[in-house]
Amino acid sequence: METPMAAAPAGCCFSSFLLLAFGTLVAALLGAAHRLGLFYQLMHKVDKASVRHGGENVAAVLRAHGVRFLFTLVGGHISPMLVACEKLGIRVVDTRHEVTAVFAADAVARLTGTVGVAAVTAGPGLTNTVTAVKNAQIAQSPLLLLGGAAATLLQNRGALQAIDQMSLFRPLCKFCASVRRVRDIVPTLRAAMAAAQSGTPGPVFVELPIDVLYPYFMVQKEMMPAKPPKGLMGRGISWYLQNHLTNLFAGAWEPQPEGPLSLDIPQASPQQVQHCVEILSRAKRPLMVLGSQALLSPTPADKLRAAVETLGIPCFLGGMARGLLGRNHPLHIRQNRSAALKKADVVVLAGTVCDFRLSYGRVFSRSSKILIINRNRKEMLLNSDIFWKPQEAVQGDVGSFVLKLVEGLQGQTWAPDWAEELREADRQKEQTFREKAAIPGAQHLNPVRVLQLVEDTLPDNSILVVDGGDFIGTAAHLVQPRGPLRWLDPGAFGTLGVGAGFALGAKLCRPDAEVWCLFGDGAFGYSLIEFDTFVRHKIPVIALVGNDAGWTQISREQVPSLGSNVACGLAYTDYHKAAMGLGARGLLLSRENEDQVVKVLHDAQQQCRDGHPVVVNILIGRTDFRDGSIAV
Repeated sequence: METPMAAAPAGCCFSSFLLLAFGTLVAALLGAAHRLGLFYQLMHKVDKASVRHGGENVAAVLRAHGVRFLFTLVGGHISPMLVACEKLGIRVVDTRHEVTAVFAADAVARLTGTVGVAAVTAGPGLTNTVTAVKNAQIAQSPLLLLGGAAATLLQNRGALQAIDQMSLFRPLCKFCASVRRVRDIVPTLRAAMAAAQSGTPGPVFVELPIDVLYPYFMVQKEMMPAKPPKGLMGRGISWYLQNHLTNLFAGAWEPQPEGPLSLDIPQASPQQVQHCVEILSRAKRPLMVLGSQALLSPTPADKLRAAVETLGIPCFLGGMARGLLGRNHPLHIRQNRSAALKKADVVVLAGTVCDFRLSYGRVFSRSSKILIINRNRKEMLLNSDIFWKPQEAVQGDVGSFVLKLVEGLQGQTWAPDWAEELREADRQKEQTFREKAAIPGAQHLNPVRVLQLVEDTLPDNSILVVDGGDFIGTAAHLVQPRGPLRWLDPGAFGTLGVGAGFALGAKLCRPDAEVWCLFGDGAFGYSLIEFDTFVRHKIPVIALVGNDAGWTQISREQVPSLGSNVACGLAYTDYHKAAMGLGARGLLLSRENEDQVVKVLHDAQQQCRDGHPVVVNILIGRTDFRDGSIAV
C-alpha cells in the first residue's frame, strides 16, 4: 500500500513540470509578441493619415552627412528616395547604366574624402553594379550603395526582381544591412556611413525594401485585402497583415539624430613611430613609395605635401597619390622604380602593398630595411612570409604617420647625391621617350608624340581620368597630374569602363576644373553612351580616345606567344561621330591633320568651356613603347 510520504515527491515533480511548461509557454508567447512588434506598438503609434514616406528619412540622413550628389538609374523600387533627395537640394544625377552611377560615387568619395552615394533598383539594377562595388572595395573607396528590394512580406515568394541581394554583396562590402521597418532607416544609414569611412575605407550596402520607402496609405492598399475576410483563417491572416503593416510604420516619424557618428581610424603607436624615426635617421639612400591611402581623410592633401617636402626623401607616387607634389617636383621620381628600390637602404611603403605592382615583394634588396604603414593589417603583410620581411609594420593612418615622422626627424637631411642619381636616371629614360616620339607612324599618329603634346597642353586646373590598357599605360609615363587629387584611375583591380563615371563625379565635385578623360578605344566602348548623360546634365568634359583599332595590350603578348590575333581586333571606328549623335561635340585627329594636334586640343578646350562635352578621336599607330609590359 502506497504511503502519503511516497506520493509527495511524485506530486511535487508534477507541479514542477507544470510550472516549467507554463514558463516555457509564457516565454514563447513573449518572444512571439516581441518579434511581432506588439510591445513596441504599445508605446509608439502609427500616423495613418500621414503622407510622409521612408524616402524622406533616407534623404534627411544623406543631407546631414553632407552628401551633395546621388547617382542613380531610376527604378520604381527606389523612386521615393530620389524624389525626397531632390526636394532637400541633393542633386540627383541619372546615368545610362548602373555601373556608371557607382563609379561616379566612387570618384566623389576619392576627391572629397566623404562617402559617395549611389542608389539603384532591385535585382538586375543591383547586379549591374557588382564590378564597380568590387573595384571600390579593392581601391578602398568609402561608398554607400542603396538598393531597392521586394516588399518585406514578398521576399522569397517569387516577387518581381527579388533575389538574395544580401548574399551577393556581403563578400564585397564592409557593412550590409536590410532595413525591415521605417524607423530603422535612420540608424542603419548612420551606421553604414560610419563603417564606410572607419578603419580601412570601403563600400557598404543598405537594402531598402519597397514597403519601407512608400507612404502608409499606398502600402496599406497593396498589402491589405479590399474586402473584410470571412472565416477564422481569413481573419487570422488579416490580423497578421495589419500587425505587420503597423509594425512597419510604428514610430516612423519620431525625431532621431541624423548626423555622422564618430569614426574609428587606427593610429600608429608612439613606440612604432620612434622606431621608424631611428631607422630613417641612419639611412643613406632612403626612398618612399606613397599609395592611395596616404590621401585619405583626415590629413589634408596640402598638409601631407608639405610634410613630404620637409622630409626631403625621394619618392614614387602611385594611385591617388599621383600628383601630390605637382608637376616636375625634384623629390618626385617617376621612372626606373625597380632599379631605385634595389639600391635603397631604407624603403618606406606608405599606403602601398607588396602585390603584383611591386613584384610581390621581390623587387627589394635583401639588405634593405622596409618600413610599411597601412590601415589594413592583412594587406600590409601581404607576401611578407615569402619574398620580403618588414623591419617595422605599422597598422595606422598613413597621412598622420607621415606627419609624425616629420616631427620625429626634426630637420634631418640626406646627402643630395642620392636624389640626384635618381633624377639623372629619370632624365635618361625621358630622353628615350623623346626619341620614340620623334619616330613617325607608318599610317597613323605616333601615340607617344600625341601624349607629349597633351602633357604640354594640360592646364593647371585639369583633372585626369584614365581608362584603358596600352594607350593609358603609355600615358602614365608621359602625362603628369598638376596637383594632389587630380588623377583618377581604377586602382589595382584594373577595371575597364571607369572613365565616364569617374569623369562625371570629378566634374560635379570640381566644376571649375577641366576634366580630361584619356581612353583606349576598347575601354571607350563602355563609356560612349554616357555622353548622353553629360549632355542631358550639362556636364562638359574632354575625352581623348587613343584609337588603334584593337585590344593592343593583349595582342602585344598574344600574337608573338600564341601566333594569333583572335578577338583582339577592333575597327578605326568614328567615335567622334557617335558622340555627336548623342549631342556632344566630336573632333578627329589623324595623319591628315598631324600638324594641328595642338590646335585641335585647344578647340576641344574651348568647346568644353562653352559647356559642351567633347570627344577627340585620335587615330594612332602601334609602337614598341610598352614591349614587355604586364597584361596578366
